[in-house]
Amino acid sequence: RMSKTPGQPEMSRFNISPDEDSSCSSNSNDYQGYQDCTGKKGPIGRYLTILKHFSLETKLRCDNSLFHTHPGTASFGMSVFNLGNAIMGSGILGLSYAMANTGIALFVMWYTNGDYLVMLVSLIIILPLSLLKNLGYLGYTSGFSLLCMVFFVIVVIYKTFQIPCPLPNDIINMTLNHTVAHNSSVCTPKYFVFNSQTVYAVPILTFAFVCHPAILPMYEELKDRSRKKMQGVANVSFLAMFIMYLLAALFGYLTFNDAVESELLHTYSKVYKFDVVLLIVRLAVLTAVTLTVPVVLFPIRTSVNQLLCASKEFSWIRHTIITVILLACVNVLVIFVPTIRDIFGFIGASAAAMLIFILPSAFYIKLVKKEPMMSVQKIGACVFLASGFLVMFGSMTLIVLDWIHNAGASEAHGDGH
Repeated sequence: RMSKTPGQPEMSRFNISPDEDSSCSSNSNDYQGYQDCTGKKGPIGRYLTILKHFSLETKLRCDNSLFHTHPGTASFGMSVFNLGNAIMGSGILGLSYAMANTGIALFVMWYTNGDYLVMLVSLIIILPLSLLKNLGYLGYTSGFSLLCMVFFVIVVIYKTFQIPCPLPNDIINMTLNHTVAHNSSVCTPKYFVFNSQTVYAVPILTFAFVCHPAILPMYEELKDRSRKKMQGVANVSFLAMFIMYLLAALFGYLTFNDAVESELLHTYSKVYKFDVVLLIVRLAVLTAVTLTVPVVLFPIRTSVNQLLCASKEFSWIRHTIITVILLACVNVLVIFVPTIRDIFGFIGASAAAMLIFILPSAFYIKLVKKEPMMSVQKIGACVFLASGFLVMFGSMTLIVLDWIHNAGASEAHGDGH
């Protein structure tokens, strides 16, 4: 039921007083009682109501069942760590490759069997953390994960001034691509680059900043939550991650220039296979990426659980089964996809483009009724929406064509031998 009584505070749209704002956080795993003011149940109705809360367009008065009186447990700092950890991940490893194939101006594994290591880490570390019911508990592991990535960035900067350029010819012949020129021209950074691999740059950048599915669960877990406080969490997290991404991409690119590979650590390991610092960095990055997975799985499991069993009580058995299935899918993807570039490219061009460009614009156009369609805000949202479709379909088409071309070239090369 809609109510537009003037003078009521913002939180009146939730049928609670401003003082109750800090005590209305819900348990993120108990959704069956939630519904928005139009009667839509489950996570979709609840999230639409929260989005309307952010849009400031109407005064909603809903049933008291919208939010349970269970307070949020995640502090501002823990929320920043969780959101930063949701943003930061393996995407940082591909940013130097993206810069190498766009230019600076356009950008502004262990030594054991990797498959066994992936499964072992998933069972011992990722699975127990992913089974936690509340996102707030992951704030400590997220903070440690970000510290590992800070160490990675520091080492990348340090190695820029330690690794010679151009690389010695014996190292290039033994390790890196034979097509790399053996002269000082490869050490000159390029400000504008356009080649067949540039098509992967935008999807990699898009993939690197995807954290949107985790925003609403983090908002629900935020202690004394408010729109202003959540905006502060987002501002701090995105700014910090952008700085780390930029430093890692820039100095990683300046270290190897045209010789940089799609996964930065592989490039380092081919130059210095037994460097102790790089071995420690590998461990740090593995730890960081490992601790990112539970944060990313949390909203996925919540959505799957509510789509399939929205009317049922919480069950540890169902909770565990969904988590194990999702984690198994992740392991299959990691083990069988040949290069990390393909993951960054395809997912960045499809799901990431949908989450960053298309859905936010569509939600704004649909939910914000106070702005006419011909307003600057709505026109900007429409342009952003169209750009999202252009990025998604354009990048996916070019990536598939690149796969076909590479497959044909590989077959021709094999026949030649």
